[in-house]
Amino acid sequence: MRSLPLHAPGSPRTARPLVRLGAVLATAVLAVSAAGCGAPQHNPAPPIDAPAAPASGAGSALTGADVNAWLDGLLPAALDRTDIAGATVAVVNKGKILTTRGYGYADTGAGGNAAVPVDPDRHLFRMGSVSKLVTATAVLQLVQNGKLDLDADVKTYLDFELPLRHERAVTLRHLLTHTAGFEERIAGLIGTDGSDLNLRKALMTEPPEQIYRPGTVPAYSNYSNALAGYIVERVSGTRFEEYVQRNVLDRAGMPSSTFEQPLPAALRDRMSNGYDTSAGPAAPFEIVGTPPPGALSAPATDMARFMLAQLGEPVGFAPLLDQPTRELMQRPALDATSLGTLADGPRMTLGFFAEDRNGHRILGHGGDTKYFHSHLQIYPDDRAGIFLSLNSNGSGALDSQELRESIVNGFADRYFPARDDQATTGVDPATTAKHAALAAGTYESSRAIQSNFLTAIGLVGRTTVSVADSDRLLVEPGPLSDSPALYEEVAPWVWREVGGQRTIAMRATDDRVEAISFDSAFALLPVEPARAWVVAVPVLALSTVVLLLTVLSWPVGAIVRRRLGRAPRERAGRTARILSRLAVAGTLLAFAGWVLSIGSIMSLQDVPGPVLRTIQVLQLVGLLGVLPAAVRLVDDVRRHLGWRRITASGLILFALAGAGWFAVEFHLLAPSISY
Repeated sequence: MRSLPLHAPGSPRTARPLVRLGAVLATAVLAVSAAGCGAPQHNPAPPIDAPAAPASGAGSALTGADVNAWLDGLLPAALDRTDIAGATVAVVNKGKILTTRGYGYADTGAGGNAAVPVDPDRHLFRMGSVSKLVTATAVLQLVQNGKLDLDADVKTYLDFELPLRHERAVTLRHLLTHTAGFEERIAGLIGTDGSDLNLRKALMTEPPEQIYRPGTVPAYSNYSNALAGYIVERVSGTRFEEYVQRNVLDRAGMPSSTFEQPLPAALRDRMSNGYDTSAGPAAPFEIVGTPPPGALSAPATDMARFMLAQLGEPVGFAPLLDQPTRELMQRPALDATSLGTLADGPRMTLGFFAEDRNGHRILGHGGDTKYFHSHLQIYPDDRAGIFLSLNSNGSGALDSQELRESIVNGFADRYFPARDDQATTGVDPATTAKHAALAAGTYESSRAIQSNFLTAIGLVGRTTVSVADSDRLLVEPGPLSDSPALYEEVAPWVWREVGGQRTIAMRATDDRVEAISFDSAFALLPVEPARAWVVAVPVLALSTVVLLLTVLSWPVGAIVRRRLGRAPRERAGRTARILSRLAVAGTLLAFAGWVLSIGSIMSLQDVPGPVLRTIQVLQLVGLLGVLPAAVRLVDDVRRHLGWRRITASGLILFALAGAGWFAVEFHLLAPSISY
């Protein structure tokens, strides 16, 4: 699960946990609507320092003593600096659990209890989207047994209809690689009530729309993984939670792990608390509305066994997958046939993200709930792996992401540094200059909502790509970062970060770049001209300011007329004026309602349907008010009422028309209010 939580990007895949991202989005929308300002600037904390990596090709020996010393020198100070309550870590190597470590507290004692240090063998942490690896493993087991076909239409396995827009069939391969084309869905993602969990009902109730052609656009989707989990349930004839318990967790020797929500009685007192910061109160146990994408709870020791099982090492009482199926799960699942040149960048396997570093093949997955943040990486060719989970957000917006990135990248650099013989390639300057010019523009994430009022959140979190030094690209902000990054082309349509290891790949036509993949399940797509900041934000801001000034002018004008002894306004045109005022008030109330509602939704608080419909009615009143506003302007001109009255009427018409355009363009009046 990534920051809408339940994951999200790369190395770590959780670069922007959903909830954290939601808070930023809500704040930005509020700022834009109220004052026409952009998103607030974030000043990141300085990077967490790790011990220096060995020279190229001369990695430290991966031993228990060395990795313990490395972790002990890094994590305690990092937790203290970031106000993260606790962490749990596991490292495996050559078929053995090399170490499991606990740092900080599973219970800080803030509720009056004695503080309890993290025990990696005892305390369960929430896995967030790392759970997707278990779900994918369950799917591959049924593929191995001949009960599922990765390339069959998923309609074959479902007992309800999916509202699909494209003719190309959606397959399990698409579901496991986040390329089924579904838009984001937020409602019911995480809550605290587990009394009515029903996977089928959750998937059937107002499913997300399909906005991309299957197999063509990487767009991270919790719904896709949940659908794969339901297919496991349907084909096996066993409730999903029970199937994975018996066939994945128990088989891998993970006796303290579960997808059950709430936790079974035997595990409840072993659950680590979740915190915003180490100084805050403990949060309630989180309930993931669709369990397959993110409901796993597990201790570090069990996650070490899961890594060993994924590496094909003997663990538990039986292999999770036979060798051919395990290799199938761990190799790229889509090629250029559907992805085009995006296939030359990082690609999903059947469940894992490609997180290669220093020339080593690394497969991983990150995960976020509202309070827990995890990451798992395995090195299939080196027979190693590392797992890390944090039980707090930290005091900074990106603390959990930066700490996880510091650990997993530091682990790679220390024990698996770059080989001396890594080859580098390039592209001739004329070609790369042409490619750079085509790439310049504004982009938004493929993980988006395009069918309803939440389309408006696409105004924030955008990425600008510009040409630097004639043949390089400046990406602002850089992928999985909040700082700019400079890229150079190292192969046709493949760009690598200057001084770094991140790569991006592009798919282009003769006149434009149509997609940029920056992480295995995430892409950037060009912003439509009408929705560009230079159009949408000024229109929204100016319309809002004019409407606010109009409302403020009403009592001021009445007071001035009374004190100067002026007669009330003539009755001619009164109906148009009244209707215009209703439209002005309706528009402002609607905008305020959208800001509050979007803020609540992005904080994972449900907003009742009647409330959203009421806001839409107010918005519609504002849109229809364009007509009486136009009548009022024409009447003022016809009766020669002076430039001030005519200018005021013109501005009101402009503001209502601008607000109405924004409402239509960003689907604030869309029939669907499913989010």
